[in-house]
Amino acid sequence: MIPAETHFKTTMNNVLRFGLPKGSLQEATVQKLAKAGWNVSVSSRGYIPYVDDPEMEIRLIRAQEISRYVELGYLDCGITGHDWVIENGSKVHEVGEFMFSKATSRPARWVLCVPEHSKVKSVKDLQGKRIATEVVNITRSYLRKHKVKADVEFSWGATEVKAHELVDAIVEVTETGSSLRANKLRIVETLLVSTPRLIANRTSWKQSWKRNKIETLALLLKGALEAESKVGLKMNLREGDLKTLLKALPALRNPTISQLSLPGWVAVETVIDEHVVREMIPVLKAAGAEGIIEYPLNKVVY
Repeated sequence: MIPAETHFKTTMNNVLRFGLPKGSLQEATVQKLAKAGWNVSVSSRGYIPYVDDPEMEIRLIRAQEISRYVELGYLDCGITGHDWVIENGSKVHEVGEFMFSKATSRPARWVLCVPEHSKVKSVKDLQGKRIATEVVNITRSYLRKHKVKADVEFSWGATEVKAHELVDAIVEVTETGSSLRANKLRIVETLLVSTPRLIANRTSWKQSWKRNKIETLALLLKGALEAESKVGLKMNLREGDLKTLLKALPALRNPTISQLSLPGWVAVETVIDEHVVREMIPVLKAAGAEGIIEYPLNKVVY
């Protein structure tokens, strides 16, 4: 193992090394970075993606390994699942939580599963049994917590298939549970709930330039995520109708209001949740609003 100090001696002070998770989080992370303001291009054969920021270098690394390389200092920061930080026992600084994934906005869950016909009802029923999983340390820790002794083996893949023939149970990750049901597996217990996290090397976090860069990255990523569920609305209306409009629409209690060149008219602009727009636009129209424009947002920073 190479000491963290060795990496910092060879890393430029004004370049931030960021770990982009290769795998299920890769596409979602690239999309969120683009909305945050960093355009990243990943080659199908390369592991050093292009980013339009001379102060940043990106390395494409499996999510399972990112926390290790951040801890060692090869990476200043990176995005990975909370599960892999726990599995690796990595000593890193957690900057923020980001609720996004490749399929849904639900958190990932590591669950203990058995075949539908299995007699196993709880983790206690696995005493002396065999369990296959990719998260060996998390599973062993859970077993110790419940005072259960079982053989835990690392699974290189196709873990769901092993549950029916090779082992007594598996610990697998799921978001919706659909894949488990398709493979006729039943969830017994949840071991860990995990969401993507932006993590930083502890030494990098203490360096003012790198910390500021990481905090800026976190701020804009959060703004990009916040904007995904909201839209902007613009409209014009008579100044005399404004009070009625605001009473009818509490969501518009803090809009931006500006005078128009036409006397007695104002422009109103606000940000609202996208799912309520279809109900609000007819109400706005009835309240006297004209020229209503709905537009998407890239970032919302509070």
